[in-house]
Amino acid sequence: MGVLGQTLRAPRRGRPRSLTRLRADPWQASPAKKAREEQPGTPLSSPLSPEQLDRIQRNKAAALLRLAARNVPAGFGESWKKHLNAEFGKPYFIKLMGFVAEERKHHTVYPPPDQVFTWTQMCDIRDVKVVILGQDPYHGPNQAHGLCFSVQRPVPPPPSLENIYKELSTDIDGFVHPGHGDLSGWAKQGVLLLNAVLTVRAHQANSHKERGWEQFTDAVVSWLNQNLKGLVFLLWGSYAQKKGSAIDRKRHHILQTAHPSPLSVYRGFFGCRHFSKANELLQKSGKKPINWKEL
Repeated sequence: MGVLGQTLRAPRRGRPRSLTRLRADPWQASPAKKAREEQPGTPLSSPLSPEQLDRIQRNKAAALLRLAARNVPAGFGESWKKHLNAEFGKPYFIKLMGFVAEERKHHTVYPPPDQVFTWTQMCDIRDVKVVILGQDPYHGPNQAHGLCFSVQRPVPPPPSLENIYKELSTDIDGFVHPGHGDLSGWAKQGVLLLNAVLTVRAHQANSHKERGWEQFTDAVVSWLNQNLKGLVFLLWGSYAQKKGSAIDRKRHHILQTAHPSPLSVYRGFFGCRHFSKANELLQKSGKKPINWKEL
């Protein structure tokens, strides 16, 4: 029938296809935004200005410093406080101080509160030259006073310290037993005598271990390791050697041997000559040697 014989179709209703394509979907992200979303690590813009963000950070830091200042323990040396104050505001340290305070209410705890940090009072933190690491304070009356291996006068030297003196008498010319066990004379010259745990319940060795002291004294060792150079670390026994395992041996000197305890002193401590070796290393670094006889 030709053209006139074909069935006429009704015109298609709805929007023209071209218009449908042109109209943007309101839920469809713009190409630029979509590209940003697809790129991992693209920072989202903050509604705060850089100045506001900076002010927030400064206020946060100031608040942490105020918190730390409120928690500075009694008797903490000024130069040490300056560099370690970040620890005082940390939850573990606040909890640790609470634990020790509670222990003192119900038990005898050594050393007394004003002697826990004697090691920070003897010399400036930047004047440390030799580090001797101990484990736990002495737990008898009038012994511990904040320096590892050291005891207050007139308490006689414990067995480990007697063995230290014996080694000194063969290692250092002219060394004579001082007749007491107070090692403050070394500490004032820059020998850090640091126990890993700084308090103990009377007559109960290791009773304050794993309460937070180890984390704190690790922070002390870490600061010395990172900020000073040419220190001599004397690591006696497996406990001290483990605690000192992270020390940078390219930056510092490590001397290690058995513990001076009567149980292990013959396994290497006697004859180790650590005191004269430490002085040799200090002199090579241009530092004044320790007068081990000055006690």
